[in-house]
Amino acid sequence: MNEIMKNILTRRSIRGFQEKEIPKEELEQIVQAGLYAPSGHNYQTWKFTVVTSKEEIQKLAEMIGKKLKREHYDMYQPQVLLIPSNKKDNPHAMEDNACALENIFLAAHSFGVGSVWINQLRDVCEEKEIREILRGWEIPDDHQVFGIAALGYAKAQPKQEVKKIGTVHYVE
Repeated sequence: MNEIMKNILTRRSIRGFQEKEIPKEELEQIVQAGLYAPSGHNYQTWKFTVVTSKEEIQKLAEMIGKKLKREHYDMYQPQVLLIPSNKKDNPHAMEDNACALENIFLAAHSFGVGSVWINQLRDVCEEKEIREILRGWEIPDDHQVFGIAALGYAKAQPKQEVKKIGTVHYVE
């Protein structure tokens, strides 16, 4: 099995992170993987925001938790949030960002860095207090966040789940 397939088949979502910093060079390559994702018509109207401050991550997590009425919401306490945002008027924005996130997850896994998709921000992105936080991080008001990559080193190795049988049908 080649390395790309091995990476795809072994990547799992991580929901518990160590207090261990991701080396800057590796983080930059993970971000670059997002930048090289496909985008509809090659518009590339996205922006990538990298948050490494534990205080800023906690501030966003607490506000999301408050807006969604979830106690102790912490986004699994990652070391890094990597937030692709995209222009609201781009008809391919959500798909573009999904492609970028998948590249980010696979690149992270190739460095031994765990990741999980955080999707709660999508539903509260326009709430005043949330938008103020995003604005402070220079995420433009005309951008929507569809998902976030929470990154860090796994506290524990995830189970290798068996995939469902019978979900593929070939028509010849």
